[in-house]
Amino acid sequence: MVAPASKEERQVQSNALGTFGGVFTPSILTILGVIMFMRAGFVVGEAGILQALVILLLAKSITTLTSLSIAAVSTNTPVSGGGAYFLISRALGPEFGGAIGLALFLAQAVSVPFYVLGFTESVVRSFPEMNAHFKTIGLATTGLLFAVAYVGAKWAIKTQYLIMGILGLSIVAFLGGAISHFDPTTFVQNYPSGYRDSGMSFWVLFAIYFPAVTGIMAGVNMSGDLKDPGRSIPRGTFAAVGMGLLVYGSQIVLCGGAQSRAQLLGSSFETLRAQALFGAGFLVVAGVFAATLSSAIGSFLGAPRVLQAVARDQVIPLLRPFARGSSAGDEPRRALWMTLAISVSIVIWAGGDTGGRAFNVLASVVTMFFLYTYGMVNLAAFVESFSANPSFRPRFRYYHWFPAMIGAFACAGAAFLIDPGSAALAVVLVVFFYAYLRRRVLQVNFGDARWGFAYSRLRKNLLRLARMPVHPKNWRPTILVLTGNPKERPTLATYGLWIGAERGLVTLARVLVGDPAEIGRLRKPAADQLNQFLDQGGFQALTSVVVTENLDAGLTILIEGHPLSPLRPNTVLMGWSSDPERAISFLHHLNTAKRLGMSLILLDDRGSSPASVTRRIDVWWRGQKNGYLMLLMAHLLTLNWEWSRSRVRLLRLIEEEAGREPSRGALQDLVNKARMDVEVEVLVSKDPLPQILKRHSGDASVVILGFEVPQESEGEAFRFQMHFERMLSGLPATLLVSSSGEADLLA
Repeated sequence: MVAPASKEERQVQSNALGTFGGVFTPSILTILGVIMFMRAGFVVGEAGILQALVILLLAKSITTLTSLSIAAVSTNTPVSGGGAYFLISRALGPEFGGAIGLALFLAQAVSVPFYVLGFTESVVRSFPEMNAHFKTIGLATTGLLFAVAYVGAKWAIKTQYLIMGILGLSIVAFLGGAISHFDPTTFVQNYPSGYRDSGMSFWVLFAIYFPAVTGIMAGVNMSGDLKDPGRSIPRGTFAAVGMGLLVYGSQIVLCGGAQSRAQLLGSSFETLRAQALFGAGFLVVAGVFAATLSSAIGSFLGAPRVLQAVARDQVIPLLRPFARGSSAGDEPRRALWMTLAISVSIVIWAGGDTGGRAFNVLASVVTMFFLYTYGMVNLAAFVESFSANPSFRPRFRYYHWFPAMIGAFACAGAAFLIDPGSAALAVVLVVFFYAYLRRRVLQVNFGDARWGFAYSRLRKNLLRLARMPVHPKNWRPTILVLTGNPKERPTLATYGLWIGAERGLVTLARVLVGDPAEIGRLRKPAADQLNQFLDQGGFQALTSVVVTENLDAGLTILIEGHPLSPLRPNTVLMGWSSDPERAISFLHHLNTAKRLGMSLILLDDRGSSPASVTRRIDVWWRGQKNGYLMLLMAHLLTLNWEWSRSRVRLLRLIEEEAGREPSRGALQDLVNKARMDVEVEVLVSKDPLPQILKRHSGDASVVILGFEVPQESEGEAFRFQMHFERMLSGLPATLLVSSSGEADLLA
């Protein structure tokens, strides 16, 4: 469920950044960072060219799968500030979001000293006389970056293009130099692995190298500053992932053929400078300075914003002070101080190690944090898709829950392969913290273990669901189908199951009329008949049979007294009645459902639906009151394999030609916002509506029309029946829809 935006979220003014400046640039600046200059050569030297490429492809496969999940979630819901934390918490809930939000904050907070140490190492390796001042340089750099972040994000946004220009020239310089020094013999020698350090292995190197691909979060974390996050995040993220793969792949191959094994292991950075194109080694130095500092400032800006977003969700009381932002720009100053404290502590701890081992340890820590964050992003997308919410209609079409599941398992698997103990401890801590946030204890008294557990979970979830506030995004069709004997009216039951069986909950209901004492014995056979119908069709639904002396009383009992408040039907589906003798009682049942706040669907099936492999659903628009539910019904139909190739047409009738284009534009805007593939048609005619319906929808597979329930009276009952009898004449199967207003197409 997507929680309402907090007061602080609504007050933040977006910088209205585009795809290039807001997502691609910060992402690529972080991806092409310190690892490229300071550790890529070492990884190639230890692992060899082949295994280095495998490490790159494995790391990129994880970020690519995560990018697919990011694209799906970010195009399915309006994205506010908080980046990946926002995506995770809004899909998995604030409790899980709070647990993983802290992990994301720590990942980015630890990234600050990670990049600072990378910058400091590049300084002392470029100017060896500065080696004695390693810790001082690190602390001074941290303080300078803190000052920049304290001023605000606008300065960083304005300078990122200059930084990217410097970085681009640096890459051209060292890759061009590698090409000019490329030796096939050296390439062959460096192709196999050559592990020389006893502490090194494939997965240790993977942990060291993985931060090179974690920059995709830098763009996602700018979500609150984007003009159109749903469009910019997927495009910018995929572009950055592709560009990073191209640059890093080229570096592994070219530098693997231009540097000896000893150079790769001990002086790869110095060799990059020495081999730079046209002797421009200063560009390589400038590039590593730009890359490390830009990555560090990106983390310095991102980490506090994540902590602020977690605090504003108010799931962790201790974090509430960090929710406050500055009066100008809503800068997370308090969270920034916390980030500074973490950064300074790590720089002091690691500042005495100029050999680079502390840097490798930090790389592994950052890798672990980001692996779990990426895993949670994939899990969030998996839950959104696999739970089959009708509201899950991402604009990003190249998505399925299976890659998200694979991505989640890949992240967890890589974490355990890198360090099983740390990975297991991290899982335990996340689960413990999640349980703490939920503030409840699961107590189960087992009889039969399976039955007892299932009953306990059902009970607890029903009680929890009953207390949760209703949100339009979580609307699902909970349909009571007044089907009678399903063998006599199979279409009625089938449409109910098509609409609601897989995405909601359907109850097939039947009324047995007679003396309960005499026909009560028929109740079980009638229920068995309904269940047999479900089994034969492969459907999953509930059944209900009522025995009464009067049909109208039985229908009233079903509508008013259906059980379990959280699963109480929100929609009644019944057949259209053309019997004049039942017009009054029919209208009475419609009004009963209306008074109870239920939506109504009336099916009229005259056996005239044309046989066609490609089906067509015609939705006649007359306003959003019924129109939202009508379009949702069409969408739910297309989710079934029988209707998966159906065309959906949204038609509107107007009388004046001047209104055609404005009406078409308004409807097209509606379906775009609703993320639905619908053909919009606006008809101009003054002919009677029944003629127009028959002319344009007589060959449809199903027609969906809206209606209003009239007041109960004898005259209204007959007028209502006669009016729709004229409209339904000559049409195929037709669904008449009257919405309670609960379903929101734009949620």
